[in-house]
This record gives sequence, C-alpha cells and structure tokens, in this order.
Amino acid sequence: MVGVFAEFELADYRRFEDDVVGQLERQGKLSLLIDLRDMLGYTVDVALEDIKFTRKHARDVGRIAILSEREWIKWTALVSQLFIDAQIKIFEEEAAAREWLAAE
Repeated sequence: MVGVFAEFELADYRRFEDDVVGQLERQGKLSLLIDLRDMLGYTVDVALEDIKFTRKHARDVGRIAILSEREWIKWTALVSQLFIDAQIKIFEEEAAAREWLAAE
C-alpha cells in the first residue's frame, strides 16, 4: 500500500518508482493499493514522470485500487487506463479495495 499526503512531488514519485521496480524484480507482476485520500495535488513534473513510468511498465501491473473521494482523481484514473493493461478501480473504502485486489 502506498499513501500520498499533501502535495505529491517528483522526489516522492521517484521513491514510489524505486519501490515498484524493486517489487517487480522480486515477485514479477503485482497489484497496487494507492491511498490518495489525503493528497492535495501533484506537480506537473510528477504527471510527466507518471506517463513515462506507466508506459514503461504498462504490462507489469495487474490491478490498481485507488482510494479517493475526489472527482478529479477518478478522471485521472480513466486517462491512465488508456496507457496500461492494468485494471484500475476507485474506492472510497479500504476494505472494499483490498477485497477487489484479493479476488484477482
């Protein structure tokens, strides 16, 4: 599980990338639970880095469960779906997200 608090900046995203790459090397394809409920926003360089990273690892992730109640997060997830093979679903409750990931 990854949680983002306040503004998501490039240094934070790079740590996320390193963690995901490490997990991929250890276990291959994986699923992610990302908690964005306390994220206030993200910088433009994070958005650009996310596009590059997502395209590079488009087939490495099975499911992505995102925790958020914000409408703009839902739209961002829909756009991301165009670049990857993973299933992305938005949840307001963590238990439901974990259940969906476990059902894979």
